[in-house]
Amino acid sequence: MSFTLSLKSVANVLTVIASAGIAYIGVSYLIDPAGTAPGFGLPAWPHGDAAAFLNIKGVRDVVTGITCLALLLTGQRRALSTVMFAFTLIPLGDATVILGHDGSPAAAFGIHVATAALVAATGFTLLRTSTPSGRTEQASITGSIQAS
Repeated sequence: MSFTLSLKSVANVLTVIASAGIAYIGVSYLIDPAGTAPGFGLPAWPHGDAAAFLNIKGVRDVVTGITCLALLLTGQRRALSTVMFAFTLIPLGDATVILGHDGSPAAAFGIHVATAALVAATGFTLLRTSTPSGRTEQASITGSIQAS
């Protein structure tokens, strides 16, 4: 059995995964900020009234995900690729802050740098499937699956 998977489809799937993932994290910070914050990688997080900063992070994460999905749904692939490249700086900044405040190197690299790599790969894939005029190129990935 053979299959053809277009690069555009790969870009779309990566965009949905990245967008839904960050929106989910944002919702988690809105619903259960104290339960979500320890996984970020910092050794301490705000408590009491200062914990509202965790909700602010949640709002920003939800809007980040919605922004990417809106650009995808409106066919703005080139703009979306640019936004993805810019959004790569967010998890890289998070990793830098974590490492600069004696946080978890495992979280800094395993969560935040890995996220930056996914977002950059998504941006690159989107860029490869768009043209300056916004038309989609017809690149594809072809392979075969053999039944055993």
